[in-house]
Amino acid sequence: MNRSFISLGSNMGDRLEMLKQAVRLLTEHSSIEVSKVSSIYETAPVGFTEQEAFLNMVILVHTDLSAPALLDVCQEIERKLDRKREIRWGPRTIDLDILLFNQDRMDSERLTIPHPRMHERAFVLVPLLEIDGAQDFIEPQREGIEIWRTYNSVDSFVSEE
Repeated sequence: MNRSFISLGSNMGDRLEMLKQAVRLLTEHSSIEVSKVSSIYETAPVGFTEQEAFLNMVILVHTDLSAPALLDVCQEIERKLDRKREIRWGPRTIDLDILLFNQDRMDSERLTIPHPRMHERAFVLVPLLEIDGAQDFIEPQREGIEIWRTYNSVDSFVSEE
């Protein structure tokens, strides 16, 4: 089984519901087991700053899919949840990024692992360190990120009303 960390973010519509739907769709996939969910963090936008705040989280999945096949699943979920790619770093209903995949390194036109900008982003590092403190990272700056809600299991996250 492969071990992968995926970041999720949303700043359009019902942000929490978008995160939940994305995690539900991942859990429903026959080749993916969502093992852990981080707390949800509210964060200021990065890059294009004239947009609403994001809700961000990181999940741990185990899968027998390859990294490119997992990317295909993530992009299909983004399409199902009406993700539009109009403005770089712009508003989005949902964003799923593969951060890490085992200890693999990959650099293709479609996918770079580890994610090339994850070390610069507190909204990725803080929730990643929360669910996997074994990651070998410098402690991230926590400016512009605050905890929004905490969950104690995948089930409590996806089943919350």
